[in-house]
Amino acid sequence: MYTYIEGKLTEHNPACVTLDCGGVGYEIHVSLNTYAKIKDKAQVRLWIYQAVREDALLLFGFADKAEKELFLQLISVSGVGANTARVILSTLSPEATANAILNGDVKKIQSVKGIGMKTAQRIIVDLRDRLSKRELPLEDGSLLPQLREERQEAVAALVTLGFAKAAVEKAVDSLLAASPGAATEEIIKQALRML
Repeated sequence: MYTYIEGKLTEHNPACVTLDCGGVGYEIHVSLNTYAKIKDKAQVRLWIYQAVREDALLLFGFADKAEKELFLQLISVSGVGANTARVILSTLSPEATANAILNGDVKKIQSVKGIGMKTAQRIIVDLRDRLSKRELPLEDGSLLPQLREERQEAVAALVTLGFAKAAVEKAVDSLLAASPGAATEEIIKQALRML
């Protein structure tokens, strides 16, 4: 029903904020990631997800579309509700969450309070293919570099060549930050010079 709500930030704490929009105060649940981005602002726009339950009507807000999109992907997994998805996005950044899913890092997802091994595995199995095919938009209109297909292919190729994954990811991410539209081959060539 709501795409976003923009208004004056009147109350805030790390779990919930109140936005005054045209004289109406909306109580909106947020992740720590979103809270960190908006806590010092007077005027805020939050991208909204409305959860309708038997006993409550809740609004969840996100500082950017990428976080909201990842939240929607997480709640599509059986056994992961809105509050659990919010805890995941509070513990891990959207980028770290997406990378953990794409890389099959069960331990990283399991490090979130309340997430067991089976739930972490289900999240990875259900979302890995979907996320690898999606490009999540960031607040500035660019795409989340960790989710670009070119990034995944370049990282896989360089790791196959024997380079350490952490060093490869750092090099590829810095190259994508400098040249967001670079093709896979160009990323690999440039990264080989850096490694």
